[in-house]
Amino acid sequence: MISTKGRYAIRFMIDLAKQSKDTPVPLDETAIRQDISKKYLESIVKILVKGKLVKGTSGKGGGYRLIRMPEEYTIGEILELTEGTLATVACLEAEAEQCPRKSTCQTLPMWKKFDNLVHDYFFNITLADLVNGTFDHESA
Repeated sequence: MISTKGRYAIRFMIDLAKQSKDTPVPLDETAIRQDISKKYLESIVKILVKGKLVKGTSGKGGGYRLIRMPEEYTIGEILELTEGTLATVACLEAEAEQCPRKSTCQTLPMWKKFDNLVHDYFFNITLADLVNGTFDHESA
């Protein structure tokens, strides 16, 4: 399940993409527009800054801005950065210990295919698709 951290990170990124690219966006303004606690949003933004998805500037006129163009961000990268792995089962997580049943597990191929579907789904949607309303939810 995708937590509020991942969902709010996407909302924050959409909000930034809709603002002027030349002016940093103050966090408190975004928090109000998105109806997200400023304190919680600060913790999410720290992750996005550390992951080099956004850049922050402090002081008068400070705020946050996207580092790249909206079409260069995928929803998958935002979710993986904020949520960690999107693996549906523990044995498919990147740092998982080798499962002793791996060679005989009859469900593993199903979980791998499902994980690939989830990965491909989120990594084929860009921030620009959501901002511009060009994401076609009917065919996705």
